[in-house]
Amino acid sequence: MSVNMIECKNVVYTYKKNDEEAKVAINGVDLQVKKGEFLVVLGHNGSGKSTLAKHMNALLLPNDGKVYVDGMDTANEKYIWKIRNNAGMVFQNPDNQLVATIVEEDVAFGPENLGIESKEIRTRVDEALKKVNMYEYRRHAPHLLSGGQKQRIAIAGILAMRPNCIIFDEPTAMLDPSGRKEVINTIKDLNSKFGITIVLITHYMEEAVEADRIVIMDKGEIIKEGSPRKIFSNVLLMKEIGLDVPQMTELAYELQKEGIDIHSDILTINEMVNALCQLR
Repeated sequence: MSVNMIECKNVVYTYKKNDEEAKVAINGVDLQVKKGEFLVVLGHNGSGKSTLAKHMNALLLPNDGKVYVDGMDTANEKYIWKIRNNAGMVFQNPDNQLVATIVEEDVAFGPENLGIESKEIRTRVDEALKKVNMYEYRRHAPHLLSGGQKQRIAIAGILAMRPNCIIFDEPTAMLDPSGRKEVINTIKDLNSKFGITIVLITHYMEEAVEADRIVIMDKGEIIKEGSPRKIFSNVLLMKEIGLDVPQMTELAYELQKEGIDIHSDILTINEMVNALCQLR
């Protein structure tokens, strides 16, 4: 059995529109995502992170190199459905992922397409809705829910297919702060309570703090990887590639510049409060 949920080996992908010159979106990426890991992928627009995400459940296939999902080659057609069941995907806009007029019917859509018997579907739907704390809304109309609730229903729809991994492509980009918090808490729970491997692509640095590991992409390549603490303490590098750092890390950086003796790897408000309280 593979210890890696996802493995990218020297992956190259180029876009070609009509007669335009081919644009390299991913350029020789090597990446392993371990089973049970919470990985965050950061990078500004056009860095290749969403293109890489689509390779992780065979929505795109590499022009060169290989992608394996739980040991299965994405280029092998006989594995396609197994791969997509194993590695579910949640996108930016929840409205594009909801297909039914009642919440529980929407969550049942995936398992029904897999040909699962109705009794088992009932169990899976209830289980999935409970995991995202939306069980009490099972008979509601999805279009009447908030953005955060809709996104949690979309996640439940993926969970009902019993994946081992979920790839989130900027799932909070269209949500307000409270909706973002709901969805990120759900993602954290899926990882910590249920052991589901998470790949989260995000623009929000505060969301990245929760990860086991962060990978930074720029111009289709992975330029840095490490723990959130290691990545964000390098404020200058982050600014050079046009990315932010969490607010508290930024504050620590500015305080350091003013000569205050404080660590540069502070990530959260609690850590900042503790550090300030220890100053003499």
